[in-house]
Amino acid sequence: MLSFIPLIALLPLLASAWKSDNHTCAALPRYYSCELSNSTLKTYDTCCTPTEVLSSSTMIFADSQFWQTYTGLEKQGSVLPKESWTIHGLWPDRCDGTYGQYCDLGRQYDPRPSPNTTTGLPNGTIVPVWKGGDIVTPLLKKVARYDLLAFINKYWKNRDYEDYDLWQHEFSKHATCFSTFDVGNNGTNNCYGSEVVNATESSLVDYIEAVVASELQYPTYTWLKNAGITPSNTTSYNLTAFESTLTKASGALPYVGCSGPTRQTLSELWYYTHTLGRPQEAIFKPVNVSTPKSNCNTTAPIWYYTRSNGSEA
Repeated sequence: MLSFIPLIALLPLLASAWKSDNHTCAALPRYYSCELSNSTLKTYDTCCTPTEVLSSSTMIFADSQFWQTYTGLEKQGSVLPKESWTIHGLWPDRCDGTYGQYCDLGRQYDPRPSPNTTTGLPNGTIVPVWKGGDIVTPLLKKVARYDLLAFINKYWKNRDYEDYDLWQHEFSKHATCFSTFDVGNNGTNNCYGSEVVNATESSLVDYIEAVVASELQYPTYTWLKNAGITPSNTTSYNLTAFESTLTKASGALPYVGCSGPTRQTLSELWYYTHTLGRPQEAIFKPVNVSTPKSNCNTTAPIWYYTRSNGSEA
Protein backbone atom coordinates (compact mmCIF):
# COMPACT_ATOMS: atom_id res chain seq x y z
CA MET A 1 0.00 0.00 0.00
CA LEU A 2 1.32 3.43 -0.95
CA SER A 3 2.19 5.79 1.83
CA PHE A 4 1.24 9.44 1.24
CA ILE A 5 3.28 10.76 4.15
CA PRO A 6 6.48 11.14 2.10
CA LEU A 7 4.54 12.88 -0.67
CA ILE A 8 2.97 15.30 1.77
CA ALA A 9 6.40 16.06 3.16
CA LEU A 10 7.60 16.82 -0.36
CA LEU A 11 4.83 19.28 -1.20
CA PRO A 12 6.72 22.39 0.00
CA LEU A 13 9.72 21.34 -2.06
CA LEU A 14 7.57 20.71 -5.12
CA ALA A 15 5.94 24.11 -4.71
CA SER A 16 9.35 25.71 -4.44
CA ALA A 17 10.58 23.91 -7.53
CA TRP A 18 7.49 25.07 -9.46
CA LYS A 19 8.26 28.65 -8.48
CA SER A 20 11.75 28.20 -9.84
CA ASP A 21 10.72 26.53 -13.10
CA ASN A 22 8.49 27.04 -16.13
CA HIS A 23 9.46 30.64 -16.88
CA THR A 24 9.61 30.18 -20.65
CA CYS A 25 9.28 33.80 -21.68
CA ALA A 26 9.25 33.01 -25.41
CA ALA A 27 5.91 31.24 -24.89
CA LEU A 28 4.31 34.04 -22.87
CA PRO A 29 2.85 37.44 -23.80
CA ARG A 30 5.27 40.34 -23.57
CA TYR A 31 4.33 43.74 -22.18
CA TYR A 32 6.00 47.11 -22.04
CA SER A 33 7.03 48.01 -18.53
CA CYS A 34 5.10 50.91 -16.98
CA GLU A 35 2.29 50.26 -19.49
CA LEU A 36 0.55 47.32 -17.84
CA SER A 37 -3.13 47.39 -16.93
CA ASN A 38 -4.30 46.44 -13.45
CA SER A 39 -5.66 43.13 -14.77
CA THR A 40 -2.38 42.29 -16.48
CA LEU A 41 -0.43 43.08 -13.32
CA LYS A 42 -2.15 40.16 -11.61
CA THR A 43 -1.29 37.58 -14.25
CA TYR A 44 2.06 38.21 -15.91
CA ASP A 45 5.29 36.38 -15.09
CA THR A 46 7.79 38.64 -13.32
CA CYS A 47 10.64 36.66 -14.87
CA CYS A 48 9.41 37.80 -18.28
CA THR A 49 8.21 41.36 -17.63
CA PRO A 50 10.25 43.31 -15.08
CA THR A 51 9.09 44.52 -11.70
CA GLU A 52 11.07 45.54 -8.65
CA VAL A 53 11.89 42.42 -6.68
CA LEU A 54 10.71 43.62 -3.27
CA SER A 55 7.85 45.94 -4.21
CA SER A 56 6.29 44.43 -7.37
CA SER A 57 6.29 47.92 -8.92
CA THR A 58 6.79 47.89 -12.68
CA MET A 59 9.89 49.55 -14.00
CA ILE A 60 11.25 52.35 -16.16
CA PHE A 61 14.86 51.89 -17.23
CA ALA A 62 17.75 54.30 -17.30
CA ASP A 63 20.79 53.64 -19.45
CA SER A 64 23.41 55.84 -17.80
CA GLN A 65 26.67 56.98 -19.38
CA PHE A 66 29.69 58.94 -18.18
CA TRP A 67 31.83 61.56 -19.84
CA GLN A 68 35.06 61.46 -17.85
CA THR A 69 38.35 63.09 -18.75
CA TYR A 70 40.67 60.75 -16.83
CA THR A 71 40.62 57.45 -14.92
CA GLY A 72 43.21 58.21 -12.24
CA LEU A 73 44.81 54.85 -13.00
CA GLU A 74 46.57 55.71 -16.24
CA LYS A 75 49.90 54.50 -14.83
CA GLN A 76 48.31 51.10 -14.34
CA GLY A 77 47.17 51.08 -17.98
CA SER A 78 43.54 52.07 -17.42
CA VAL A 79 42.53 54.55 -20.12
CA LEU A 80 39.28 55.77 -21.65
CA PRO A 81 38.03 54.70 -25.10
CA LYS A 82 38.67 57.23 -27.84
CA GLU A 83 35.61 59.01 -29.26
CA SER A 84 33.19 57.23 -26.95
CA TRP A 85 31.34 57.86 -23.74
CA THR A 86 31.63 55.14 -21.12
CA ILE A 87 29.11 52.95 -19.35
CA HIS A 88 27.76 53.80 -15.93
CA GLY A 89 25.03 51.17 -15.69
CA LEU A 90 21.46 50.07 -16.39
CA TRP A 91 19.03 51.07 -13.66
CA PRO A 92 15.51 49.88 -12.79
CA ASP A 93 13.54 52.85 -11.50
CA ARG A 94 9.92 52.61 -10.45
CA CYS A 95 7.49 54.22 -12.85
CA ASP A 96 7.14 57.21 -10.50
CA GLY A 97 10.89 57.87 -10.66
CA THR A 98 11.80 56.49 -7.24
CA TYR A 99 13.96 53.39 -6.96
CA GLY A 100 15.10 50.58 -4.71
CA GLN A 101 18.65 49.40 -4.14
CA TYR A 102 20.57 46.38 -2.89
CA CYS A 103 17.44 44.23 -3.11
CA ASP A 104 19.26 40.92 -2.53
CA LEU A 105 22.11 40.92 -0.03
CA GLY A 106 22.77 37.30 -0.98
CA ARG A 107 24.29 38.77 -4.15
CA GLN A 108 26.23 41.60 -2.54
CA TYR A 109 29.62 41.93 -4.27
CA ASP A 110 30.06 45.71 -3.99
CA PRO A 111 33.41 46.67 -2.41
CA ARG A 112 32.17 50.21 -1.73
CA PRO A 113 28.40 50.21 -1.10
CA SER A 114 26.94 53.65 -1.69
CA PRO A 115 24.77 54.36 0.15
CA ASN A 116 25.67 51.73 2.71
CA THR A 117 22.10 50.75 3.67
CA THR A 118 19.36 49.11 1.64
CA THR A 119 17.11 52.15 2.02
CA GLY A 120 19.74 54.86 1.82
CA LEU A 121 18.69 55.95 5.30
CA PRO A 122 20.61 55.56 8.59
CA ASN A 123 17.99 53.14 9.94
CA GLY A 124 18.14 50.87 6.89
CA THR A 125 19.76 47.44 6.78
CA ILE A 126 23.54 47.76 6.53
CA VAL A 127 25.00 46.58 3.21
CA PRO A 128 28.10 44.55 4.10
CA VAL A 129 31.32 45.46 2.32
CA TRP A 130 32.48 42.85 -0.19
CA LYS A 131 36.11 41.91 0.45
CA GLY A 132 36.47 39.10 -2.05
CA GLY A 133 37.88 41.11 -4.95
CA ASP A 134 37.04 40.74 -8.63
CA ILE A 135 34.45 38.06 -9.38
CA VAL A 136 33.52 39.26 -12.88
CA THR A 137 36.80 38.61 -14.69
CA PRO A 138 37.19 34.97 -13.55
CA LEU A 139 33.50 34.29 -14.19
CA LEU A 140 33.55 35.59 -17.77
CA LYS A 141 36.72 33.58 -18.41
CA LYS A 142 35.11 30.50 -16.87
CA VAL A 143 32.16 30.70 -19.26
CA ALA A 144 34.42 31.64 -22.21
CA ARG A 145 32.97 35.11 -22.70
CA TYR A 146 36.27 36.72 -23.55
CA ASP A 147 34.65 39.09 -26.04
CA LEU A 148 32.26 40.39 -23.40
CA LEU A 149 35.12 40.84 -20.95
CA ALA A 150 37.15 42.74 -23.55
CA PHE A 151 34.21 45.04 -24.24
CA ILE A 152 33.60 46.01 -20.64
CA ASN A 153 37.33 46.38 -19.99
CA LYS A 154 37.33 49.03 -22.72
CA TYR A 155 33.98 50.76 -22.29
CA TRP A 156 32.86 50.24 -18.65
CA LYS A 157 35.46 52.35 -16.91
CA ASN A 158 35.74 53.39 -13.29
CA ARG A 159 37.57 56.41 -11.92
CA ASP A 160 40.24 56.19 -9.21
CA TYR A 161 39.37 52.53 -8.51
CA GLU A 162 39.54 49.24 -10.37
CA ASP A 163 36.89 48.77 -13.06
CA TYR A 164 35.45 45.69 -11.38
CA ASP A 165 34.47 47.86 -8.40
CA LEU A 166 32.02 49.68 -10.67
CA TRP A 167 30.77 46.52 -12.38
CA GLN A 168 30.02 44.81 -9.08
CA HIS A 169 28.56 47.98 -7.56
CA GLU A 170 26.08 48.30 -10.43
CA PHE A 171 25.14 44.62 -10.26
CA SER A 172 24.63 44.48 -6.51
CA LYS A 173 22.87 47.83 -6.19
CA HIS A 174 20.71 47.73 -9.31
CA ALA A 175 20.55 44.32 -11.03
CA THR A 176 19.33 42.64 -7.84
CA CYS A 177 16.21 44.82 -8.01
CA PHE A 178 15.20 43.55 -11.49
CA SER A 179 12.73 40.68 -11.21
CA THR A 180 13.98 39.25 -14.52
CA PHE A 181 17.40 38.59 -12.98
CA ASP A 182 15.91 37.14 -9.79
CA VAL A 183 17.37 33.96 -8.31
CA GLY A 184 14.83 33.39 -5.54
CA ASN A 185 16.85 34.44 -2.50
CA ASN A 186 13.93 36.49 -1.19
CA GLY A 187 11.39 33.69 -1.57
CA THR A 188 10.52 35.06 -5.01
CA ASN A 189 10.91 33.47 -8.44
CA ASN A 190 14.16 31.86 -9.46
CA CYS A 191 14.08 32.82 -13.11
CA TYR A 192 16.92 30.44 -13.95
CA GLY A 193 15.24 27.21 -12.87
CA SER A 194 15.81 24.68 -10.15
CA GLU A 195 18.30 22.67 -12.22
CA VAL A 196 20.71 25.53 -12.90
CA VAL A 197 23.85 24.94 -10.84
CA ASN A 198 24.62 28.59 -10.11
CA ALA A 199 21.80 31.02 -10.85
CA THR A 200 23.75 33.91 -9.31
CA GLU A 201 26.52 33.52 -11.88
CA SER A 202 23.92 33.31 -14.65
CA SER A 203 22.23 36.49 -13.43
CA LEU A 204 25.53 38.35 -13.34
CA VAL A 205 26.42 37.40 -16.92
CA ASP A 206 22.88 38.25 -18.05
CA TYR A 207 23.04 41.69 -16.43
CA ILE A 208 26.37 42.52 -18.04
CA GLU A 209 25.00 41.48 -21.43
CA ALA A 210 21.89 43.62 -20.91
CA VAL A 211 24.03 46.62 -19.95
CA VAL A 212 26.14 46.24 -23.09
CA ALA A 213 23.11 45.74 -25.35
CA SER A 214 21.49 48.86 -23.94
CA GLU A 215 24.68 50.90 -24.20
CA LEU A 216 25.11 50.08 -27.88
CA GLN A 217 21.74 51.65 -28.66
CA TYR A 218 23.01 55.06 -27.52
CA PRO A 219 26.16 56.12 -29.43
CA THR A 220 26.24 59.49 -27.69
CA TYR A 221 29.64 60.65 -28.93
CA THR A 222 28.68 60.03 -32.57
CA TRP A 223 25.30 61.73 -32.21
CA LEU A 224 26.87 64.84 -30.74
CA LYS A 225 29.74 64.85 -33.24
CA ASN A 226 27.30 64.63 -36.16
CA ALA A 227 25.66 67.80 -34.81
CA GLY A 228 28.99 69.60 -34.58
CA ILE A 229 29.30 69.17 -30.82
CA THR A 230 32.72 67.83 -29.89
CA PRO A 231 34.86 67.98 -26.75
CA SER A 232 36.77 71.24 -26.40
CA ASN A 233 38.59 73.25 -23.78
CA THR A 234 37.97 76.50 -25.67
CA THR A 235 34.44 76.19 -27.07
CA SER A 236 31.42 75.89 -24.79
CA TYR A 237 27.79 75.04 -25.57
CA ASN A 238 24.41 75.67 -24.03
CA LEU A 239 22.21 73.05 -22.43
CA THR A 240 19.60 73.31 -25.17
CA ALA A 241 22.13 72.18 -27.79
CA PHE A 242 22.70 68.90 -25.96
CA GLU A 243 19.03 68.32 -25.18
CA SER A 244 17.76 68.99 -28.70
CA THR A 245 20.49 66.95 -30.39
CA LEU A 246 20.10 63.92 -28.16
CA THR A 247 16.30 64.06 -28.20
CA LYS A 248 16.29 64.00 -32.00
CA ALA A 249 18.84 61.18 -32.17
CA SER A 250 17.48 58.93 -29.41
CA GLY A 251 13.76 59.57 -29.76
CA ALA A 252 13.22 61.06 -26.29
CA LEU A 253 14.65 63.68 -23.95
CA PRO A 254 17.39 62.25 -21.70
CA TYR A 255 18.54 63.56 -18.35
CA VAL A 256 21.65 65.70 -18.85
CA GLY A 257 23.96 65.75 -15.84
CA CYS A 258 26.64 68.30 -15.02
CA SER A 259 29.24 68.48 -12.27
CA GLY A 260 31.40 71.18 -10.72
CA PRO A 261 30.51 73.93 -8.24
CA THR A 262 28.46 75.84 -10.82
CA ARG A 263 27.13 72.76 -12.65
CA GLN A 264 28.75 73.71 -15.94
CA THR A 265 30.80 70.56 -16.70
CA LEU A 266 28.98 67.94 -18.77
CA SER A 267 29.52 64.60 -17.05
CA GLU A 268 26.58 62.20 -17.41
CA LEU A 269 23.49 61.22 -19.42
CA TRP A 270 20.54 59.04 -18.50
CA TYR A 271 18.41 57.67 -21.34
CA TYR A 272 14.99 56.49 -20.13
CA THR A 273 13.00 53.66 -21.70
CA HIS A 274 10.18 51.20 -21.25
CA THR A 275 11.26 47.66 -22.08
CA LEU A 276 9.23 45.06 -23.95
CA GLY A 277 9.62 41.87 -21.97
CA ARG A 278 12.95 41.17 -20.34
CA PRO A 279 15.67 43.84 -20.50
CA GLN A 280 17.98 40.98 -21.48
CA GLU A 281 16.32 41.15 -24.91
CA ALA A 282 17.06 44.89 -25.25
CA ILE A 283 13.75 45.90 -26.85
CA PHE A 284 13.45 49.43 -25.53
CA LYS A 285 10.96 52.23 -26.19
CA PRO A 286 12.45 55.69 -25.54
CA VAL A 287 10.52 57.90 -23.11
CA ASN A 288 11.18 61.44 -21.95
CA VAL A 289 12.84 62.01 -18.62
CA SER A 290 10.43 63.25 -15.99
CA THR A 291 11.37 66.18 -13.78
CA PRO A 292 14.06 67.18 -13.08
CA LYS A 293 15.23 67.13 -16.70
CA SER A 294 18.76 68.25 -15.85
CA ASN A 295 20.89 69.58 -13.04
CA CYS A 296 23.01 71.67 -15.43
CA ASN A 297 23.29 75.43 -15.27
CA THR A 298 20.65 76.93 -17.58
CA THR A 299 22.06 80.47 -17.66
CA ALA A 300 25.77 79.79 -18.15
CA PRO A 301 27.77 77.91 -20.81
CA ILE A 302 28.21 74.13 -20.54
CA TRP A 303 31.69 72.70 -21.00
CA TYR A 304 32.24 69.38 -22.77
CA TYR A 305 35.92 69.07 -21.94
CA THR A 306 38.52 67.10 -23.86
CA ARG A 307 40.20 64.12 -22.24
CA SER A 308 43.46 64.63 -20.37
CA ASN A 309 46.69 63.82 -22.19
CA GLY A 310 47.41 60.11 -21.97
CA SER A 311 43.92 59.30 -20.69
CA GLU A 312 42.40 57.78 -23.82
CA ALA A 313 43.34 55.28 -26.49
